[in-house]
Amino acid sequence: MRTTIGAAAEAATARMLEALHASGWHVLHDRRLPGSRANLDHVLVSPCGTAVVVLDTKRWHAGMPTWLVRGRVHCGEQDRHGQVEAVARYAGRVAQAVGLPAGSVWPLLVVHGSRVADGRLPARAEGWPGPVWVLSPELLVSTLAAAPAGRDRRRAEVLSARVAEVLPPYVVGA
Repeated sequence: MRTTIGAAAEAATARMLEALHASGWHVLHDRRLPGSRANLDHVLVSPCGTAVVVLDTKRWHAGMPTWLVRGRVHCGEQDRHGQVEAVARYAGRVAQAVGLPAGSVWPLLVVHGSRVADGRLPARAEGWPGPVWVLSPELLVSTLAAAPAGRDRRRAEVLSARVAEVLPPYVVGA
């Protein structure tokens, strides 16, 4: 069950992601991962139609920084690396469900409240081939907007339809 604070952070992220529609991104919110009770906060399809982003929104303590401690993500002294591992697992399962290579699905965390060191952290998750980026909200849209090279509207529409089909809307209690 989502907390009011967590839901407010997800809504703030959703509002920020609206800016990406103009550049060809397809954005889906609150999707269900098949075979799981997991709620994917935001799933995005890039304008080039070859990449999917699994974006998890977090609201962490504003008085504590988010940083890497011995390669693990912490908010203050609290180890939050389990959430990095979770979004990487979700990305792997999304890749498999949609039929994409793992490198075509990007796991990201956006952290509201807590100041993310340098605005972005490249965290590692066991079994995941690349970084899991932990981003401040201020860098989220610019990071995504800069990521894909080129646009293929038709390909993006086809992939977005596939993602919407494979990852249905999340319904509480279903």
